[in-house]
Amino acid sequence: MDTGNLSVVSEFVLLGLCQSWAMQVLLLLIFFMLYLIIVSGNIAIMILIIIDTHLHSPMYFLLANLSFVDMWLSSVTTPKMITDLVRENKTISFGGCMCQILFVHFVGGGEMVLLVVMAYDRYVAICKPLHYSTIMNLQKCLGLVVISWTIGFVHAMSQMAVIMQLPFCGPREMDSFFCDIPLVIKLACMDSHSLGMLMNADSGVLAMTCFILLLISYTYILFTVRQGSKTSASRAFSTCTAHITVVVLFFGPCIFIYVWPLSITWVDKFLAVFYSVITPLLNPAIYTLRNKEIKNAMKRFRSYYLHAKENI
Repeated sequence: MDTGNLSVVSEFVLLGLCQSWAMQVLLLLIFFMLYLIIVSGNIAIMILIIIDTHLHSPMYFLLANLSFVDMWLSSVTTPKMITDLVRENKTISFGGCMCQILFVHFVGGGEMVLLVVMAYDRYVAICKPLHYSTIMNLQKCLGLVVISWTIGFVHAMSQMAVIMQLPFCGPREMDSFFCDIPLVIKLACMDSHSLGMLMNADSGVLAMTCFILLLISYTYILFTVRQGSKTSASRAFSTCTAHITVVVLFFGPCIFIYVWPLSITWVDKFLAVFYSVITPLLNPAIYTLRNKEIKNAMKRFRSYYLHAKENI
C-alpha cells in the first residue's frame, strides 16, 4: 500500500462526550474525582501487596499486576478526556492519536491475557491444591506475566503496522473522546469498510479467545468446587465470583466494540467510558471489598501506622 505520502492530516478533532457546556463542567468534576480514585485505589493495592508479607503469593502478585494495568489503561485516555472538557478546540496530534491507539491495544490486550492467567492460577489453587506451590512458583508467575505483556505488544504492533500506512488527506473529526481504530479507519482516504472489518476481527479474535478460555476455566472450577466441602466451596466460590465479575465488566464492552459493533454513537461512547474509566475503578473495589486477606492487610497496615504515630 504505497499511500504514505497522502497522510497530510497533522491533527484530528475529537467531538468529545457532549456539546453542552454545563454538562461538560459536571462531567469534568465527576471524571476528575473518578480518575483520582482509580489512581489512588490501584496504587494502594500495589503498595499493600508489596509491603505485606502475608500477600506474597501468586494470586496477589497477579492482582498487583492487574492494578498496574488498570491504572495505565485508564491513564492512556482519561486525562486527555478531562482536559478536553474545558477546551473549546478538542484536538489531538496525529502522533498523539497513534500513541493512544498503540497503548490502548497494548495494555488492553495484555490485560485480557492477564485475566486468563489469573483464571489459570485459581484453577490450579482449587483443582490441584497439593501441587499449587510447585506449579505456580515465582518463575512461572513472572513468565506468565511476561507472556501477557508480549501478546499485548504483538497485538498492538500488528494493528499499528496497518494504521500507519493509511492515507489521511481530508476528514479529521471523530465523534469520541479518544482515538480508536474503528474511528480512525473511517477517516482514511480510501474504501475502508473491508479493512475496518479485518481490524475489528483482529481485536475480536483476541477478545473472544480469552473470553472463551475464561468461561471454560471458571466453569470447570465451579464444577470442581461443588464436589468439595461446604467451607472450602464457599471460600472458593467467593473468590471466583470476584474474578468472574471483573471478567464480565472488562470483556462486555470489548465484545460490543470489536466483535459485535452496534454503530450507535451514544452507545459507543458509553462503552468506551465504561472500558476506560468504570472498569479500572471497579476492579480494586471488587477485589478489596470481597477479599478477606486484603481487608486484613488493610487493618494490619492501619494498626501499624497508628502504633508508629503514637511512638513519635
